[in-house]
Amino acid sequence: MKELEKIINEQKIFFRTGLTNTEDFRKKALITLKNSIDKYKEEIIYALKMDLNKSSTESYISEIASAFAEIDFSLKNLSDWMKDTREITNMEAMPAKSFTRYEPLGVTLIISPWNYPFLLAINPIVNAISSGNTVILKTSKKSSYTSKIIKKLLDESFDRAFIYCVDNEKVSHDELLSYKYDHIFFTGSQKVGKIIMKKASENLTKVTLELGGKSPCIVDESANLKFAAKRIIWGKLLNSGQTCVAPDYLLVHKDVKKELLRLMKQTILEFYGDRALENPDYPRIIDKNSFERLINLMEGQNIYTGGLYNSKTLKIEPTIIDDVDFSNKIMQEEIFGPILPVIEYNDIFKIIEKLKFMDKPLSMYIFSEDKEHIDRLTYDLSSGGVCINDTIMHLTNPNLEFGGVGESGMGGYHGKFGFMNFSNRKSIMIRSNNIDIKIKYPPYSKGQEKIIKKIFKWES
Repeated sequence: MKELEKIINEQKIFFRTGLTNTEDFRKKALITLKNSIDKYKEEIIYALKMDLNKSSTESYISEIASAFAEIDFSLKNLSDWMKDTREITNMEAMPAKSFTRYEPLGVTLIISPWNYPFLLAINPIVNAISSGNTVILKTSKKSSYTSKIIKKLLDESFDRAFIYCVDNEKVSHDELLSYKYDHIFFTGSQKVGKIIMKKASENLTKVTLELGGKSPCIVDESANLKFAAKRIIWGKLLNSGQTCVAPDYLLVHKDVKKELLRLMKQTILEFYGDRALENPDYPRIIDKNSFERLINLMEGQNIYTGGLYNSKTLKIEPTIIDDVDFSNKIMQEEIFGPILPVIEYNDIFKIIEKLKFMDKPLSMYIFSEDKEHIDRLTYDLSSGGVCINDTIMHLTNPNLEFGGVGESGMGGYHGKFGFMNFSNRKSIMIRSNNIDIKIKYPPYSKGQEKIIKKIFKWES
């Protein structure tokens, strides 16, 4: 028997003890996780610097602090989440009581990505712990430094029968997916997501897929351009564009395009100076293959600003590409880098009709003060989430579910939504023994049939 198989069996046995069902166990596990993160936070920051050249500030804000926030929110609300929820009982079932109970699923597999290698490994674990599950975690080989510190942290803090981080050097994806789990949570590309879903289907395993796509950013003629420029550039350049919810491309009204581009160029200079490639706080692209793919996307384009790169440091300047249309090669795939193509439009309603026939994105961004435009965009177009007059900030609210739709994923998490996603919602009804209505029992008479039809409104 292989080592991973042994561990999965150990987790199945541990889960069946029922220890994870208690609120006390879950809260102690969350506190242990928080204390461990705090203990190793400097090593985590160093690892993120080595993997992606993230600054300590960006690492703390976008990864460590966000993980702390998820843990704290879960600790604060766990008691309420675990309570049975009373439901309305239909007249036909009376007298009775109805309620919903959230129960853990069992052994869960979490596969985390490289772009936010710490946060996107830890947050699903928080949800899994809160829901009373055990965890097998597979981190990314690309972010090797962060993967190592995560394994160190988890191995030190938890018994492998409860939470185990897979050794990337010993376990392949094929072996990992050859076993049966009670839930698989994957964050990554659409290509790999399809493979995981296919494998999960063999065991009828529930899956959550957090994927990506081309998230549009729409700026109409009523927008506050000063705010829009700063917020778009911040969202686009966070982690050097390697963010699944980053604005992928810009749709801007022709009357404000010139001024918006000027302000965005100015903002880039304010953020990273005129030599971004030499800025020590400017993140790099994760690996050579990703770097070369991005360089290829820039070739032959009308570059408004940026366009330079350093193949040794794997850094690409913040780049804005003008005069793009929907047929351009850069519009055929998710960019996942610090490159922002700009498409000019005249009529917002024509843009809406165009976007209706495109893949559903993970996020959509709207910069506008026009209520009609906002309403039409939010009601007519489907996306995982929407943020109006900013980018990415909707992810910071634990009361909002985060997840995709269609090609951008399925299932959601964060806060209570993560708790529910890692749980089975069990429906329970308790019938009264004080009375028993005989109308449902045979032998049936014409009188019974008449009463039943009236109850169910089959005839007047």
